[in-house]
Amino acid sequence: MAPILCKVRHARREDVSTILQLIRELADYEHEIDAVEATEDTLLSTIAFAPDNVESTTTAPNTEPTSPSRPARCLLLFNEEGKPAGMALYFYNYSTWRAKAGIYLEDLFVRETERKKGYGKKLLVELAKEVIATNGGRLEWSVLKWNEPSIKFYESIGAKAMNEWVGMRVDRENLTKLASLLD
Repeated sequence: MAPILCKVRHARREDVSTILQLIRELADYEHEIDAVEATEDTLLSTIAFAPDNVESTTTAPNTEPTSPSRPARCLLLFNEEGKPAGMALYFYNYSTWRAKAGIYLEDLFVRETERKKGYGKKLLVELAKEVIATNGGRLEWSVLKWNEPSIKFYESIGAKAMNEWVGMRVDRENLTKLASLLD
């Protein structure tokens, strides 16, 4: 396979408007544009960014520390012209059975005009390298059931569907109710 001409690095604070634009494009692709609540300010306060002019790679992350209030990191991919083409927004998770950390990929997105160039694979390869560099146990993510092209792509790189699992979520008013359930 020919080398993929692009650059991947951890996002810097100066990239926040690009990240928000990519999030909006992803939401539009998923028919959920009205669900986007993220703002530049909320992204600035919840993503661990790399310092300006400092190289930060997945095998040697050099970002602000992650924490409960700043849990996420973001990889940006720039095409051969240096323009933003995609992102991988992720955070660390934990496997109790393996007693190892891992990465949960919250969102992987490549702009429609930049697809079929190997950029999605490049972002996943970089995340896999980070998992391995940290002696982690796995890389996980979810994909919408209707997104057949992505499912086929993920299977082609060795991902396995976890059909025996059902995703569960508590949010908004139900989260508040749950928090006070035993009060």
